[in-house]
Amino acid sequence: MNLCLDVGNSQIYGGLFDGKKLLFSFRRITERIASSDELGLFFRNVIKENSFDPASVTSIGYCSVVPDINHSLRNACLHYFDTEPFCLKAGVKTGLKISYKNQAEVGADRIADAIGAVDRYPGKNLIIIDFGTATTVEAVTANHEYLGGAIAPGLRTSMSSLEKATARLPKVEILRPEKACGRSTTESIQSGLYWGHLGMIKELIRHYRKECFPEGQDATVVATGGFAGLYADTGIFDAIHPELVIEGIRIAQDMNQGG
Repeated sequence: MNLCLDVGNSQIYGGLFDGKKLLFSFRRITERIASSDELGLFFRNVIKENSFDPASVTSIGYCSVVPDINHSLRNACLHYFDTEPFCLKAGVKTGLKISYKNQAEVGADRIADAIGAVDRYPGKNLIIIDFGTATTVEAVTANHEYLGGAIAPGLRTSMSSLEKATARLPKVEILRPEKACGRSTTESIQSGLYWGHLGMIKELIRHYRKECFPEGQDATVVATGGFAGLYADTGIFDAIHPELVIEGIRIAQDMNQGG
């Protein structure tokens, strides 16, 4: 079995695969000072709690945007699973043509999303939206060319910034408000977060359709990430795939390790 891990700024999102089948997934708060023992024991315990044997894990793949945790994560894999983990990073096989000016700048999670989306929608132009700590919007052509994208503060990041930068604005629950015009401070913040984010995404999709793909060609819009479901009924996505990033890690691992 294969354990795949997406190490994000806010959470570690993981999943256990048997071949191409995702058996279960989980999330853990990212702690930059976590020890290898903390990580290793957590991974073993979450596998046991889902009724699988940690000893059945024969390979591990990960991508990370948190360099501080990578040393502990690698040691956890070595000591608790007796396996050298595969790291999705610049220079490995991805099946994509990266058209970024500096390929090393592209976040590994963004590449994993693109790999997963291309596998699900071969031969399609793609716009991929990931609702994480940052909200990212990527463009990939039908011939697997990764054109680039946009990075904006995510919903939770935006809310935290408001709270820290103002004297009287509180944290609020992130949800879809009934009306755009809030009648309280809480409703007003929720409106700004939800509808402001939706407007940004719609505008980026509109620009991508004109800028990134040949005239007359459409693009499939795919969403992933923790807050994707919040916008499920808006009609802006063709599909939502919460597991896209760990699927991309698994596919990249197969490409590079002969799976």
